[in-house]
Amino acid sequence: MKVQVNWKEALAFDAIGEDGHTVRIDTSVENGGLNSGMNPKRLLLASLCGCSAIDVIEILNKMKVAFTKLEVTAEADQTDTVPKTFTHIDLVYHCDVQAEDEDKLKRAVSLSMDKYCGVSAMLAKHCPINYSTKLI
Repeated sequence: MKVQVNWKEALAFDAIGEDGHTVRIDTSVENGGLNSGMNPKRLLLASLCGCSAIDVIEILNKMKVAFTKLEVTAEADQTDTVPKTFTHIDLVYHCDVQAEDEDKLKRAVSLSMDKYCGVSAMLAKHCPINYSTKLI
């Protein structure tokens, strides 16, 4: 796996994967950026959500659970000292599975977080990751 980050201007960068996909990384105007992309820590949280969401969708499909929506939200607090790192991460999986399939959703999320999601495994070595589900 390989990525390259190219500086564009101010504090804006384009991250390019070996597959050719590009993601803009930046910071707020107040911090010297252009506010043209996610800052690195938000992008890290997005990566956690995306990694786990892919797992959950694959698992629900294997379980033959019907759904049309899956949204994962992440919130994290940071330390007050530099380097500012996450003290904990809270994830909520919002999904429109039927009530009778809620236990399967919870199982899929648990399998993702405890077994399959590599981003979660890496981050969990630094701070606790709490997760819950919510039917929508």
